[in-house]
Amino acid sequence: MATILGIGIATLDIINEVDGFPTEDAEVRAVAQQRRRGGNATNTLVVLSRLGHRCSWAGVLAEESDAGEILADLSRHGIGTGPVHRAGGKVPTSYVTLNRQNGSRTIVHWRDLPEYGFEQFRTLALHPYDWLHFEGRNVEETRRMLEHAAAVRPEVPRSLEIEKVRPGIETLLLHADLLLFSRGYARDRGFGSAGELLRAVRPSAPDALLVCAWGEDGAWGMDREGDLLHTPAFPPPRVVDTLGAGDTFNAGMIDALLNEKPLAIALEQAARLAGRKCGLSGFDV
Repeated sequence: MATILGIGIATLDIINEVDGFPTEDAEVRAVAQQRRRGGNATNTLVVLSRLGHRCSWAGVLAEESDAGEILADLSRHGIGTGPVHRAGGKVPTSYVTLNRQNGSRTIVHWRDLPEYGFEQFRTLALHPYDWLHFEGRNVEETRRMLEHAAAVRPEVPRSLEIEKVRPGIETLLLHADLLLFSRGYARDRGFGSAGELLRAVRPSAPDALLVCAWGEDGAWGMDREGDLLHTPAFPPPRVVDTLGAGDTFNAGMIDALLNEKPLAIALEQAARLAGRKCGLSGFDV
């Protein structure tokens, strides 16, 4: 069992389940609605907690009533919130349309809250942690956090999720031991496959493990010798909910590497875990 700190956001997800995705300007009735705690980093921490690790979240939480739902869910999953910074504003909210026919999700996200910054991070005692996981957002502040962590605890692995194209985000690649790319990022950068992306990224991150999940086609990884590895996807008998599948995959990678599994085994474990998650609602994998 390891002690893990995740740095990123927590959201309130309002999920409307529909029998089929609506066309533009249509009016449809939701067949069910849920309110959940969401956010990439906290989703990953919840899965890691269920895998037996001690987890804490560093992020910003609004001083308003919806924050209570987030805190209650994190507490239920044993996620520590000591590193959290409280600020004025509104809890970031994701309005999700979940298609029951195929489990796809369409998200409209709204936020009015400051990002977690270096000044909050540098006050944290990092000595209790065996792994640090960062969302690739708030680029300049995240770069300073990664550099600080490398200087203070160089022996502690740092993973970095690269989900979206953001100005300057490639400057972060040199500062992580595990880079977790999304298919969306690869496509927005003009790459037609995970392998193309990983080969292009390698010169910018010569010492990191590189991973890119590609949905139903599985996931690819590149080890430190430059060898490209692949695992197929492991879809459930029925896809129920793909919301957070990528976050679950990331948790599977971190867990496997903490348990000193080789990259090929880590990829397969993460893909199996993500597939299991797609067959159920929520994160009780």
